[in-house]
Amino acid sequence: QVQLVESGGGSVQAGGSLRLSCAAPGGGFNYMAWFRQAPGKEREAVAAIGIGSGIAYYTDSVQLRFTISQDNAKNTVYLQMNSLKPEDTAIYYCAAARVVYQFYREWRGPGQYAYWGPGTQVTVSS
Repeated sequence: QVQLVESGGGSVQAGGSLRLSCAAPGGGFNYMAWFRQAPGKEREAVAAIGIGSGIAYYTDSVQLRFTISQDNAKNTVYLQMNSLKPEDTAIYYCAAARVVYQFYREWRGPGQYAYWGPGTQVTVSS
């Protein structure tokens, strides 16, 4: 069973930046994404990327602040988070899938991803 490994979480003040990393040992995934879950809220999709196409998708609240990118040589996906806000505070999860039908439409669904990391905490203080 492939285990995704996240790193890079931490605590920052509002306006600061963090970069999350997700290593996927062995690779072989065609789609990867970042989700987050704040206390008392449902898990929500933040950003996703098609590994072959490089096409990225973002939820509206992080558009122009977050950037998802990939390093295929390292089987690693990154989430660069700038201009962080207190409402970005959550546990961030990396997710991966080999097959997603109509990814452009379905990337937000947690059920599309069979592989998950344990999560990394991001805390943004005001």
